[in-house]
Formats: sequence, structure tokens, C-alpha cells
Amino acid sequence: QVYVVFSEELKCWCRALVESVRCQAHGYQLRCFLVDYAKSCSVPSENIRVLAGAFAEIPHRAKKCRLHCTKPLTLHIDYYENTAKIGPAKRWDTAAIQHFRKLLE
Repeated sequence: QVYVVFSEELKCWCRALVESVRCQAHGYQLRCFLVDYAKSCSVPSENIRVLAGAFAEIPHRAKKCRLHCTKPLTLHIDYYENTAKIGPAKRWDTAAIQHFRKLLE
């Protein structure tokens, strides 16, 4: 289900998929993926609307995807042995993400 949410960062209404809902003291907070900007953002529940009519039929400009068989690596530094090795990581490093985005551009 695609909804319309108001993005404070972009200062406009955007089409979005709801990824998760969190209950907070002052209401609900929705984690959304903006399908035309390939960004995730948090939106209060009062800033979400149902997408009407023909707008729901317009194809998304962005889709979530993963690189097949590509796993994150990081540099492990051992100060005691004065060595550095590349090994597996739980998450992608910020530098690797920025490098990949530059390659895409």
C-alpha cells in the first residue's frame, strides 16, 4: 500500500511505503521509504494520507534492492600486533556507501 506523507526534510508531500510503526508518548511515529526519492524518513501519524485515484498507478522511481552476493567488509586494525586486515563486517562503512553512490552517479 502506497501512502502520501509530508517530509519535513524535503518540505513537500511524497509517495511512501510504511516500513514500521512505533508508539510514542505523543502519538505514532512511522518509518517510511519515499519511493520517488529512495530515502527513508520518520513521519508523525498526522502527516500521512491515503493515496487517491490515478496517482496510485504511477510507477515508483525508486525500489529497495540489494547487491547479489556482496557482503560488507571493513578494515580490522590490531594495534598490539601492528597489523591491518580486511575482514567481514555487520554493516557497510559510511565511506563505502559514499563511494558506491559516487560510482552510481
